[in-house]
Amino acid sequence: MQYVVVLADERSFTRAASLVGVSQSGLSAALRTLEAELGTALFSRTSRRVEPTAAGLALLPFARSMLAQATAGRDAVVRATQALSGVLRVGAEQCLGVVDVAGLLERFHRRHPQVDISYLQAGSHDLLTGVREGELDVAFVGTTDGLGTSPAVELGRQPLVLLAPPRHRLATAPGDLAWADLADAALVDLHPTWAVRGLTDAAVEAHGVRKQVRCTVGDVHALLDLVGRGLGVALVPRHVAAKPEAAGLVARPLPADAPPWVVSVVTGGRERVGSPAPHLLELLDVPDDADRPAPVPRPVAV
Repeated sequence: MQYVVVLADERSFTRAASLVGVSQSGLSAALRTLEAELGTALFSRTSRRVEPTAAGLALLPFARSMLAQATAGRDAVVRATQALSGVLRVGAEQCLGVVDVAGLLERFHRRHPQVDISYLQAGSHDLLTGVREGELDVAFVGTTDGLGTSPAVELGRQPLVLLAPPRHRLATAPGDLAWADLADAALVDLHPTWAVRGLTDAAVEAHGVRKQVRCTVGDVHALLDLVGRGLGVALVPRHVAAKPEAAGLVARPLPADAPPWVVSVVTGGRERVGSPAPHLLELLDVPDDADRPAPVPRPVAV
C-alpha cells in the first residue's frame, strides 16, 4: 500500500523507489504482483510518466487509510510500552517541502504524550547555531553549509525555480532562462539567515550576476504575496511554487547548472543525556549518531 501511495504521489518509479528505499525493479515487481491479485492494472506506464488508472484511483483512499491505521497501531503500542518524558527541542526552517515537520511532531506526540515540545521556526543558519550551542536537539535545515561536525542526514532535494507575476518579462520571455536574464530583475528575497538566500546569492554571483534585492522578508507567505503584487520576482525551491498562495504566479526552471535545494536533519549528537531526540529520529529511520551517511527515505504523509 505504501508503494501505491508513493507512486501515485510522485508519478515516477525512480523517485518512488528512492523514497521507499527499494530498487525500481523491486517496486515494479511488487506492484505487478498486486495488480495480478486484483486482476487489473493500477497504473498506466509510459516512457515519461506514470499515472494511476481508474482502478488505482479507486484503491488510493483505502491504501492511505490502511497506512494511517498501521501507523496509529504502531504508535499505540509504543505509547503503551514506553514511558518517555522531558523536553524535545526542535527547530525547522519554514516550508521545507521534503519533510512535513508538523506532521512528524504530531506523530511523536501521539507516541510520547508526556514529552513537552519546544518548536522554533527560524532560518537554517540560526538553527545550526542553536544545535552547535546546545539550544536545540534537532534541526531541519535547507543548507549544506555550516554543518561542521554536527551529525546530519540528507532527507531530500528539489530544484530551484523562478517565480514571477504573469505579466513580468521573465514570465513570458521565450526560450530557457539564462543567468544573465536576472541581471536587472528586482527580487523579493528571504533574510540572509535563510538557506535559500545564501544558495541563490552564491549561484548568481558565480555567473557574474549581482542580485538586485528590492524587498527582504522573513516569511514564505509574505514573499509570495509581494511577488503577486508585482514588487519583484523570487528564486525559490520548486515546492514553494506549488503552494496555494502561488497559484497566480508563473514558475520557470532556472538554468541546468543551478544548485539543488537540499534538506537535512541535523542533531547535537549524544551531548544531552536523556534527550528524546533519538525517538523523533526513529520516525525518520535516521540513526541519532549518524555521520552523514547515504540519503534515507522521507516519511510518507498519511
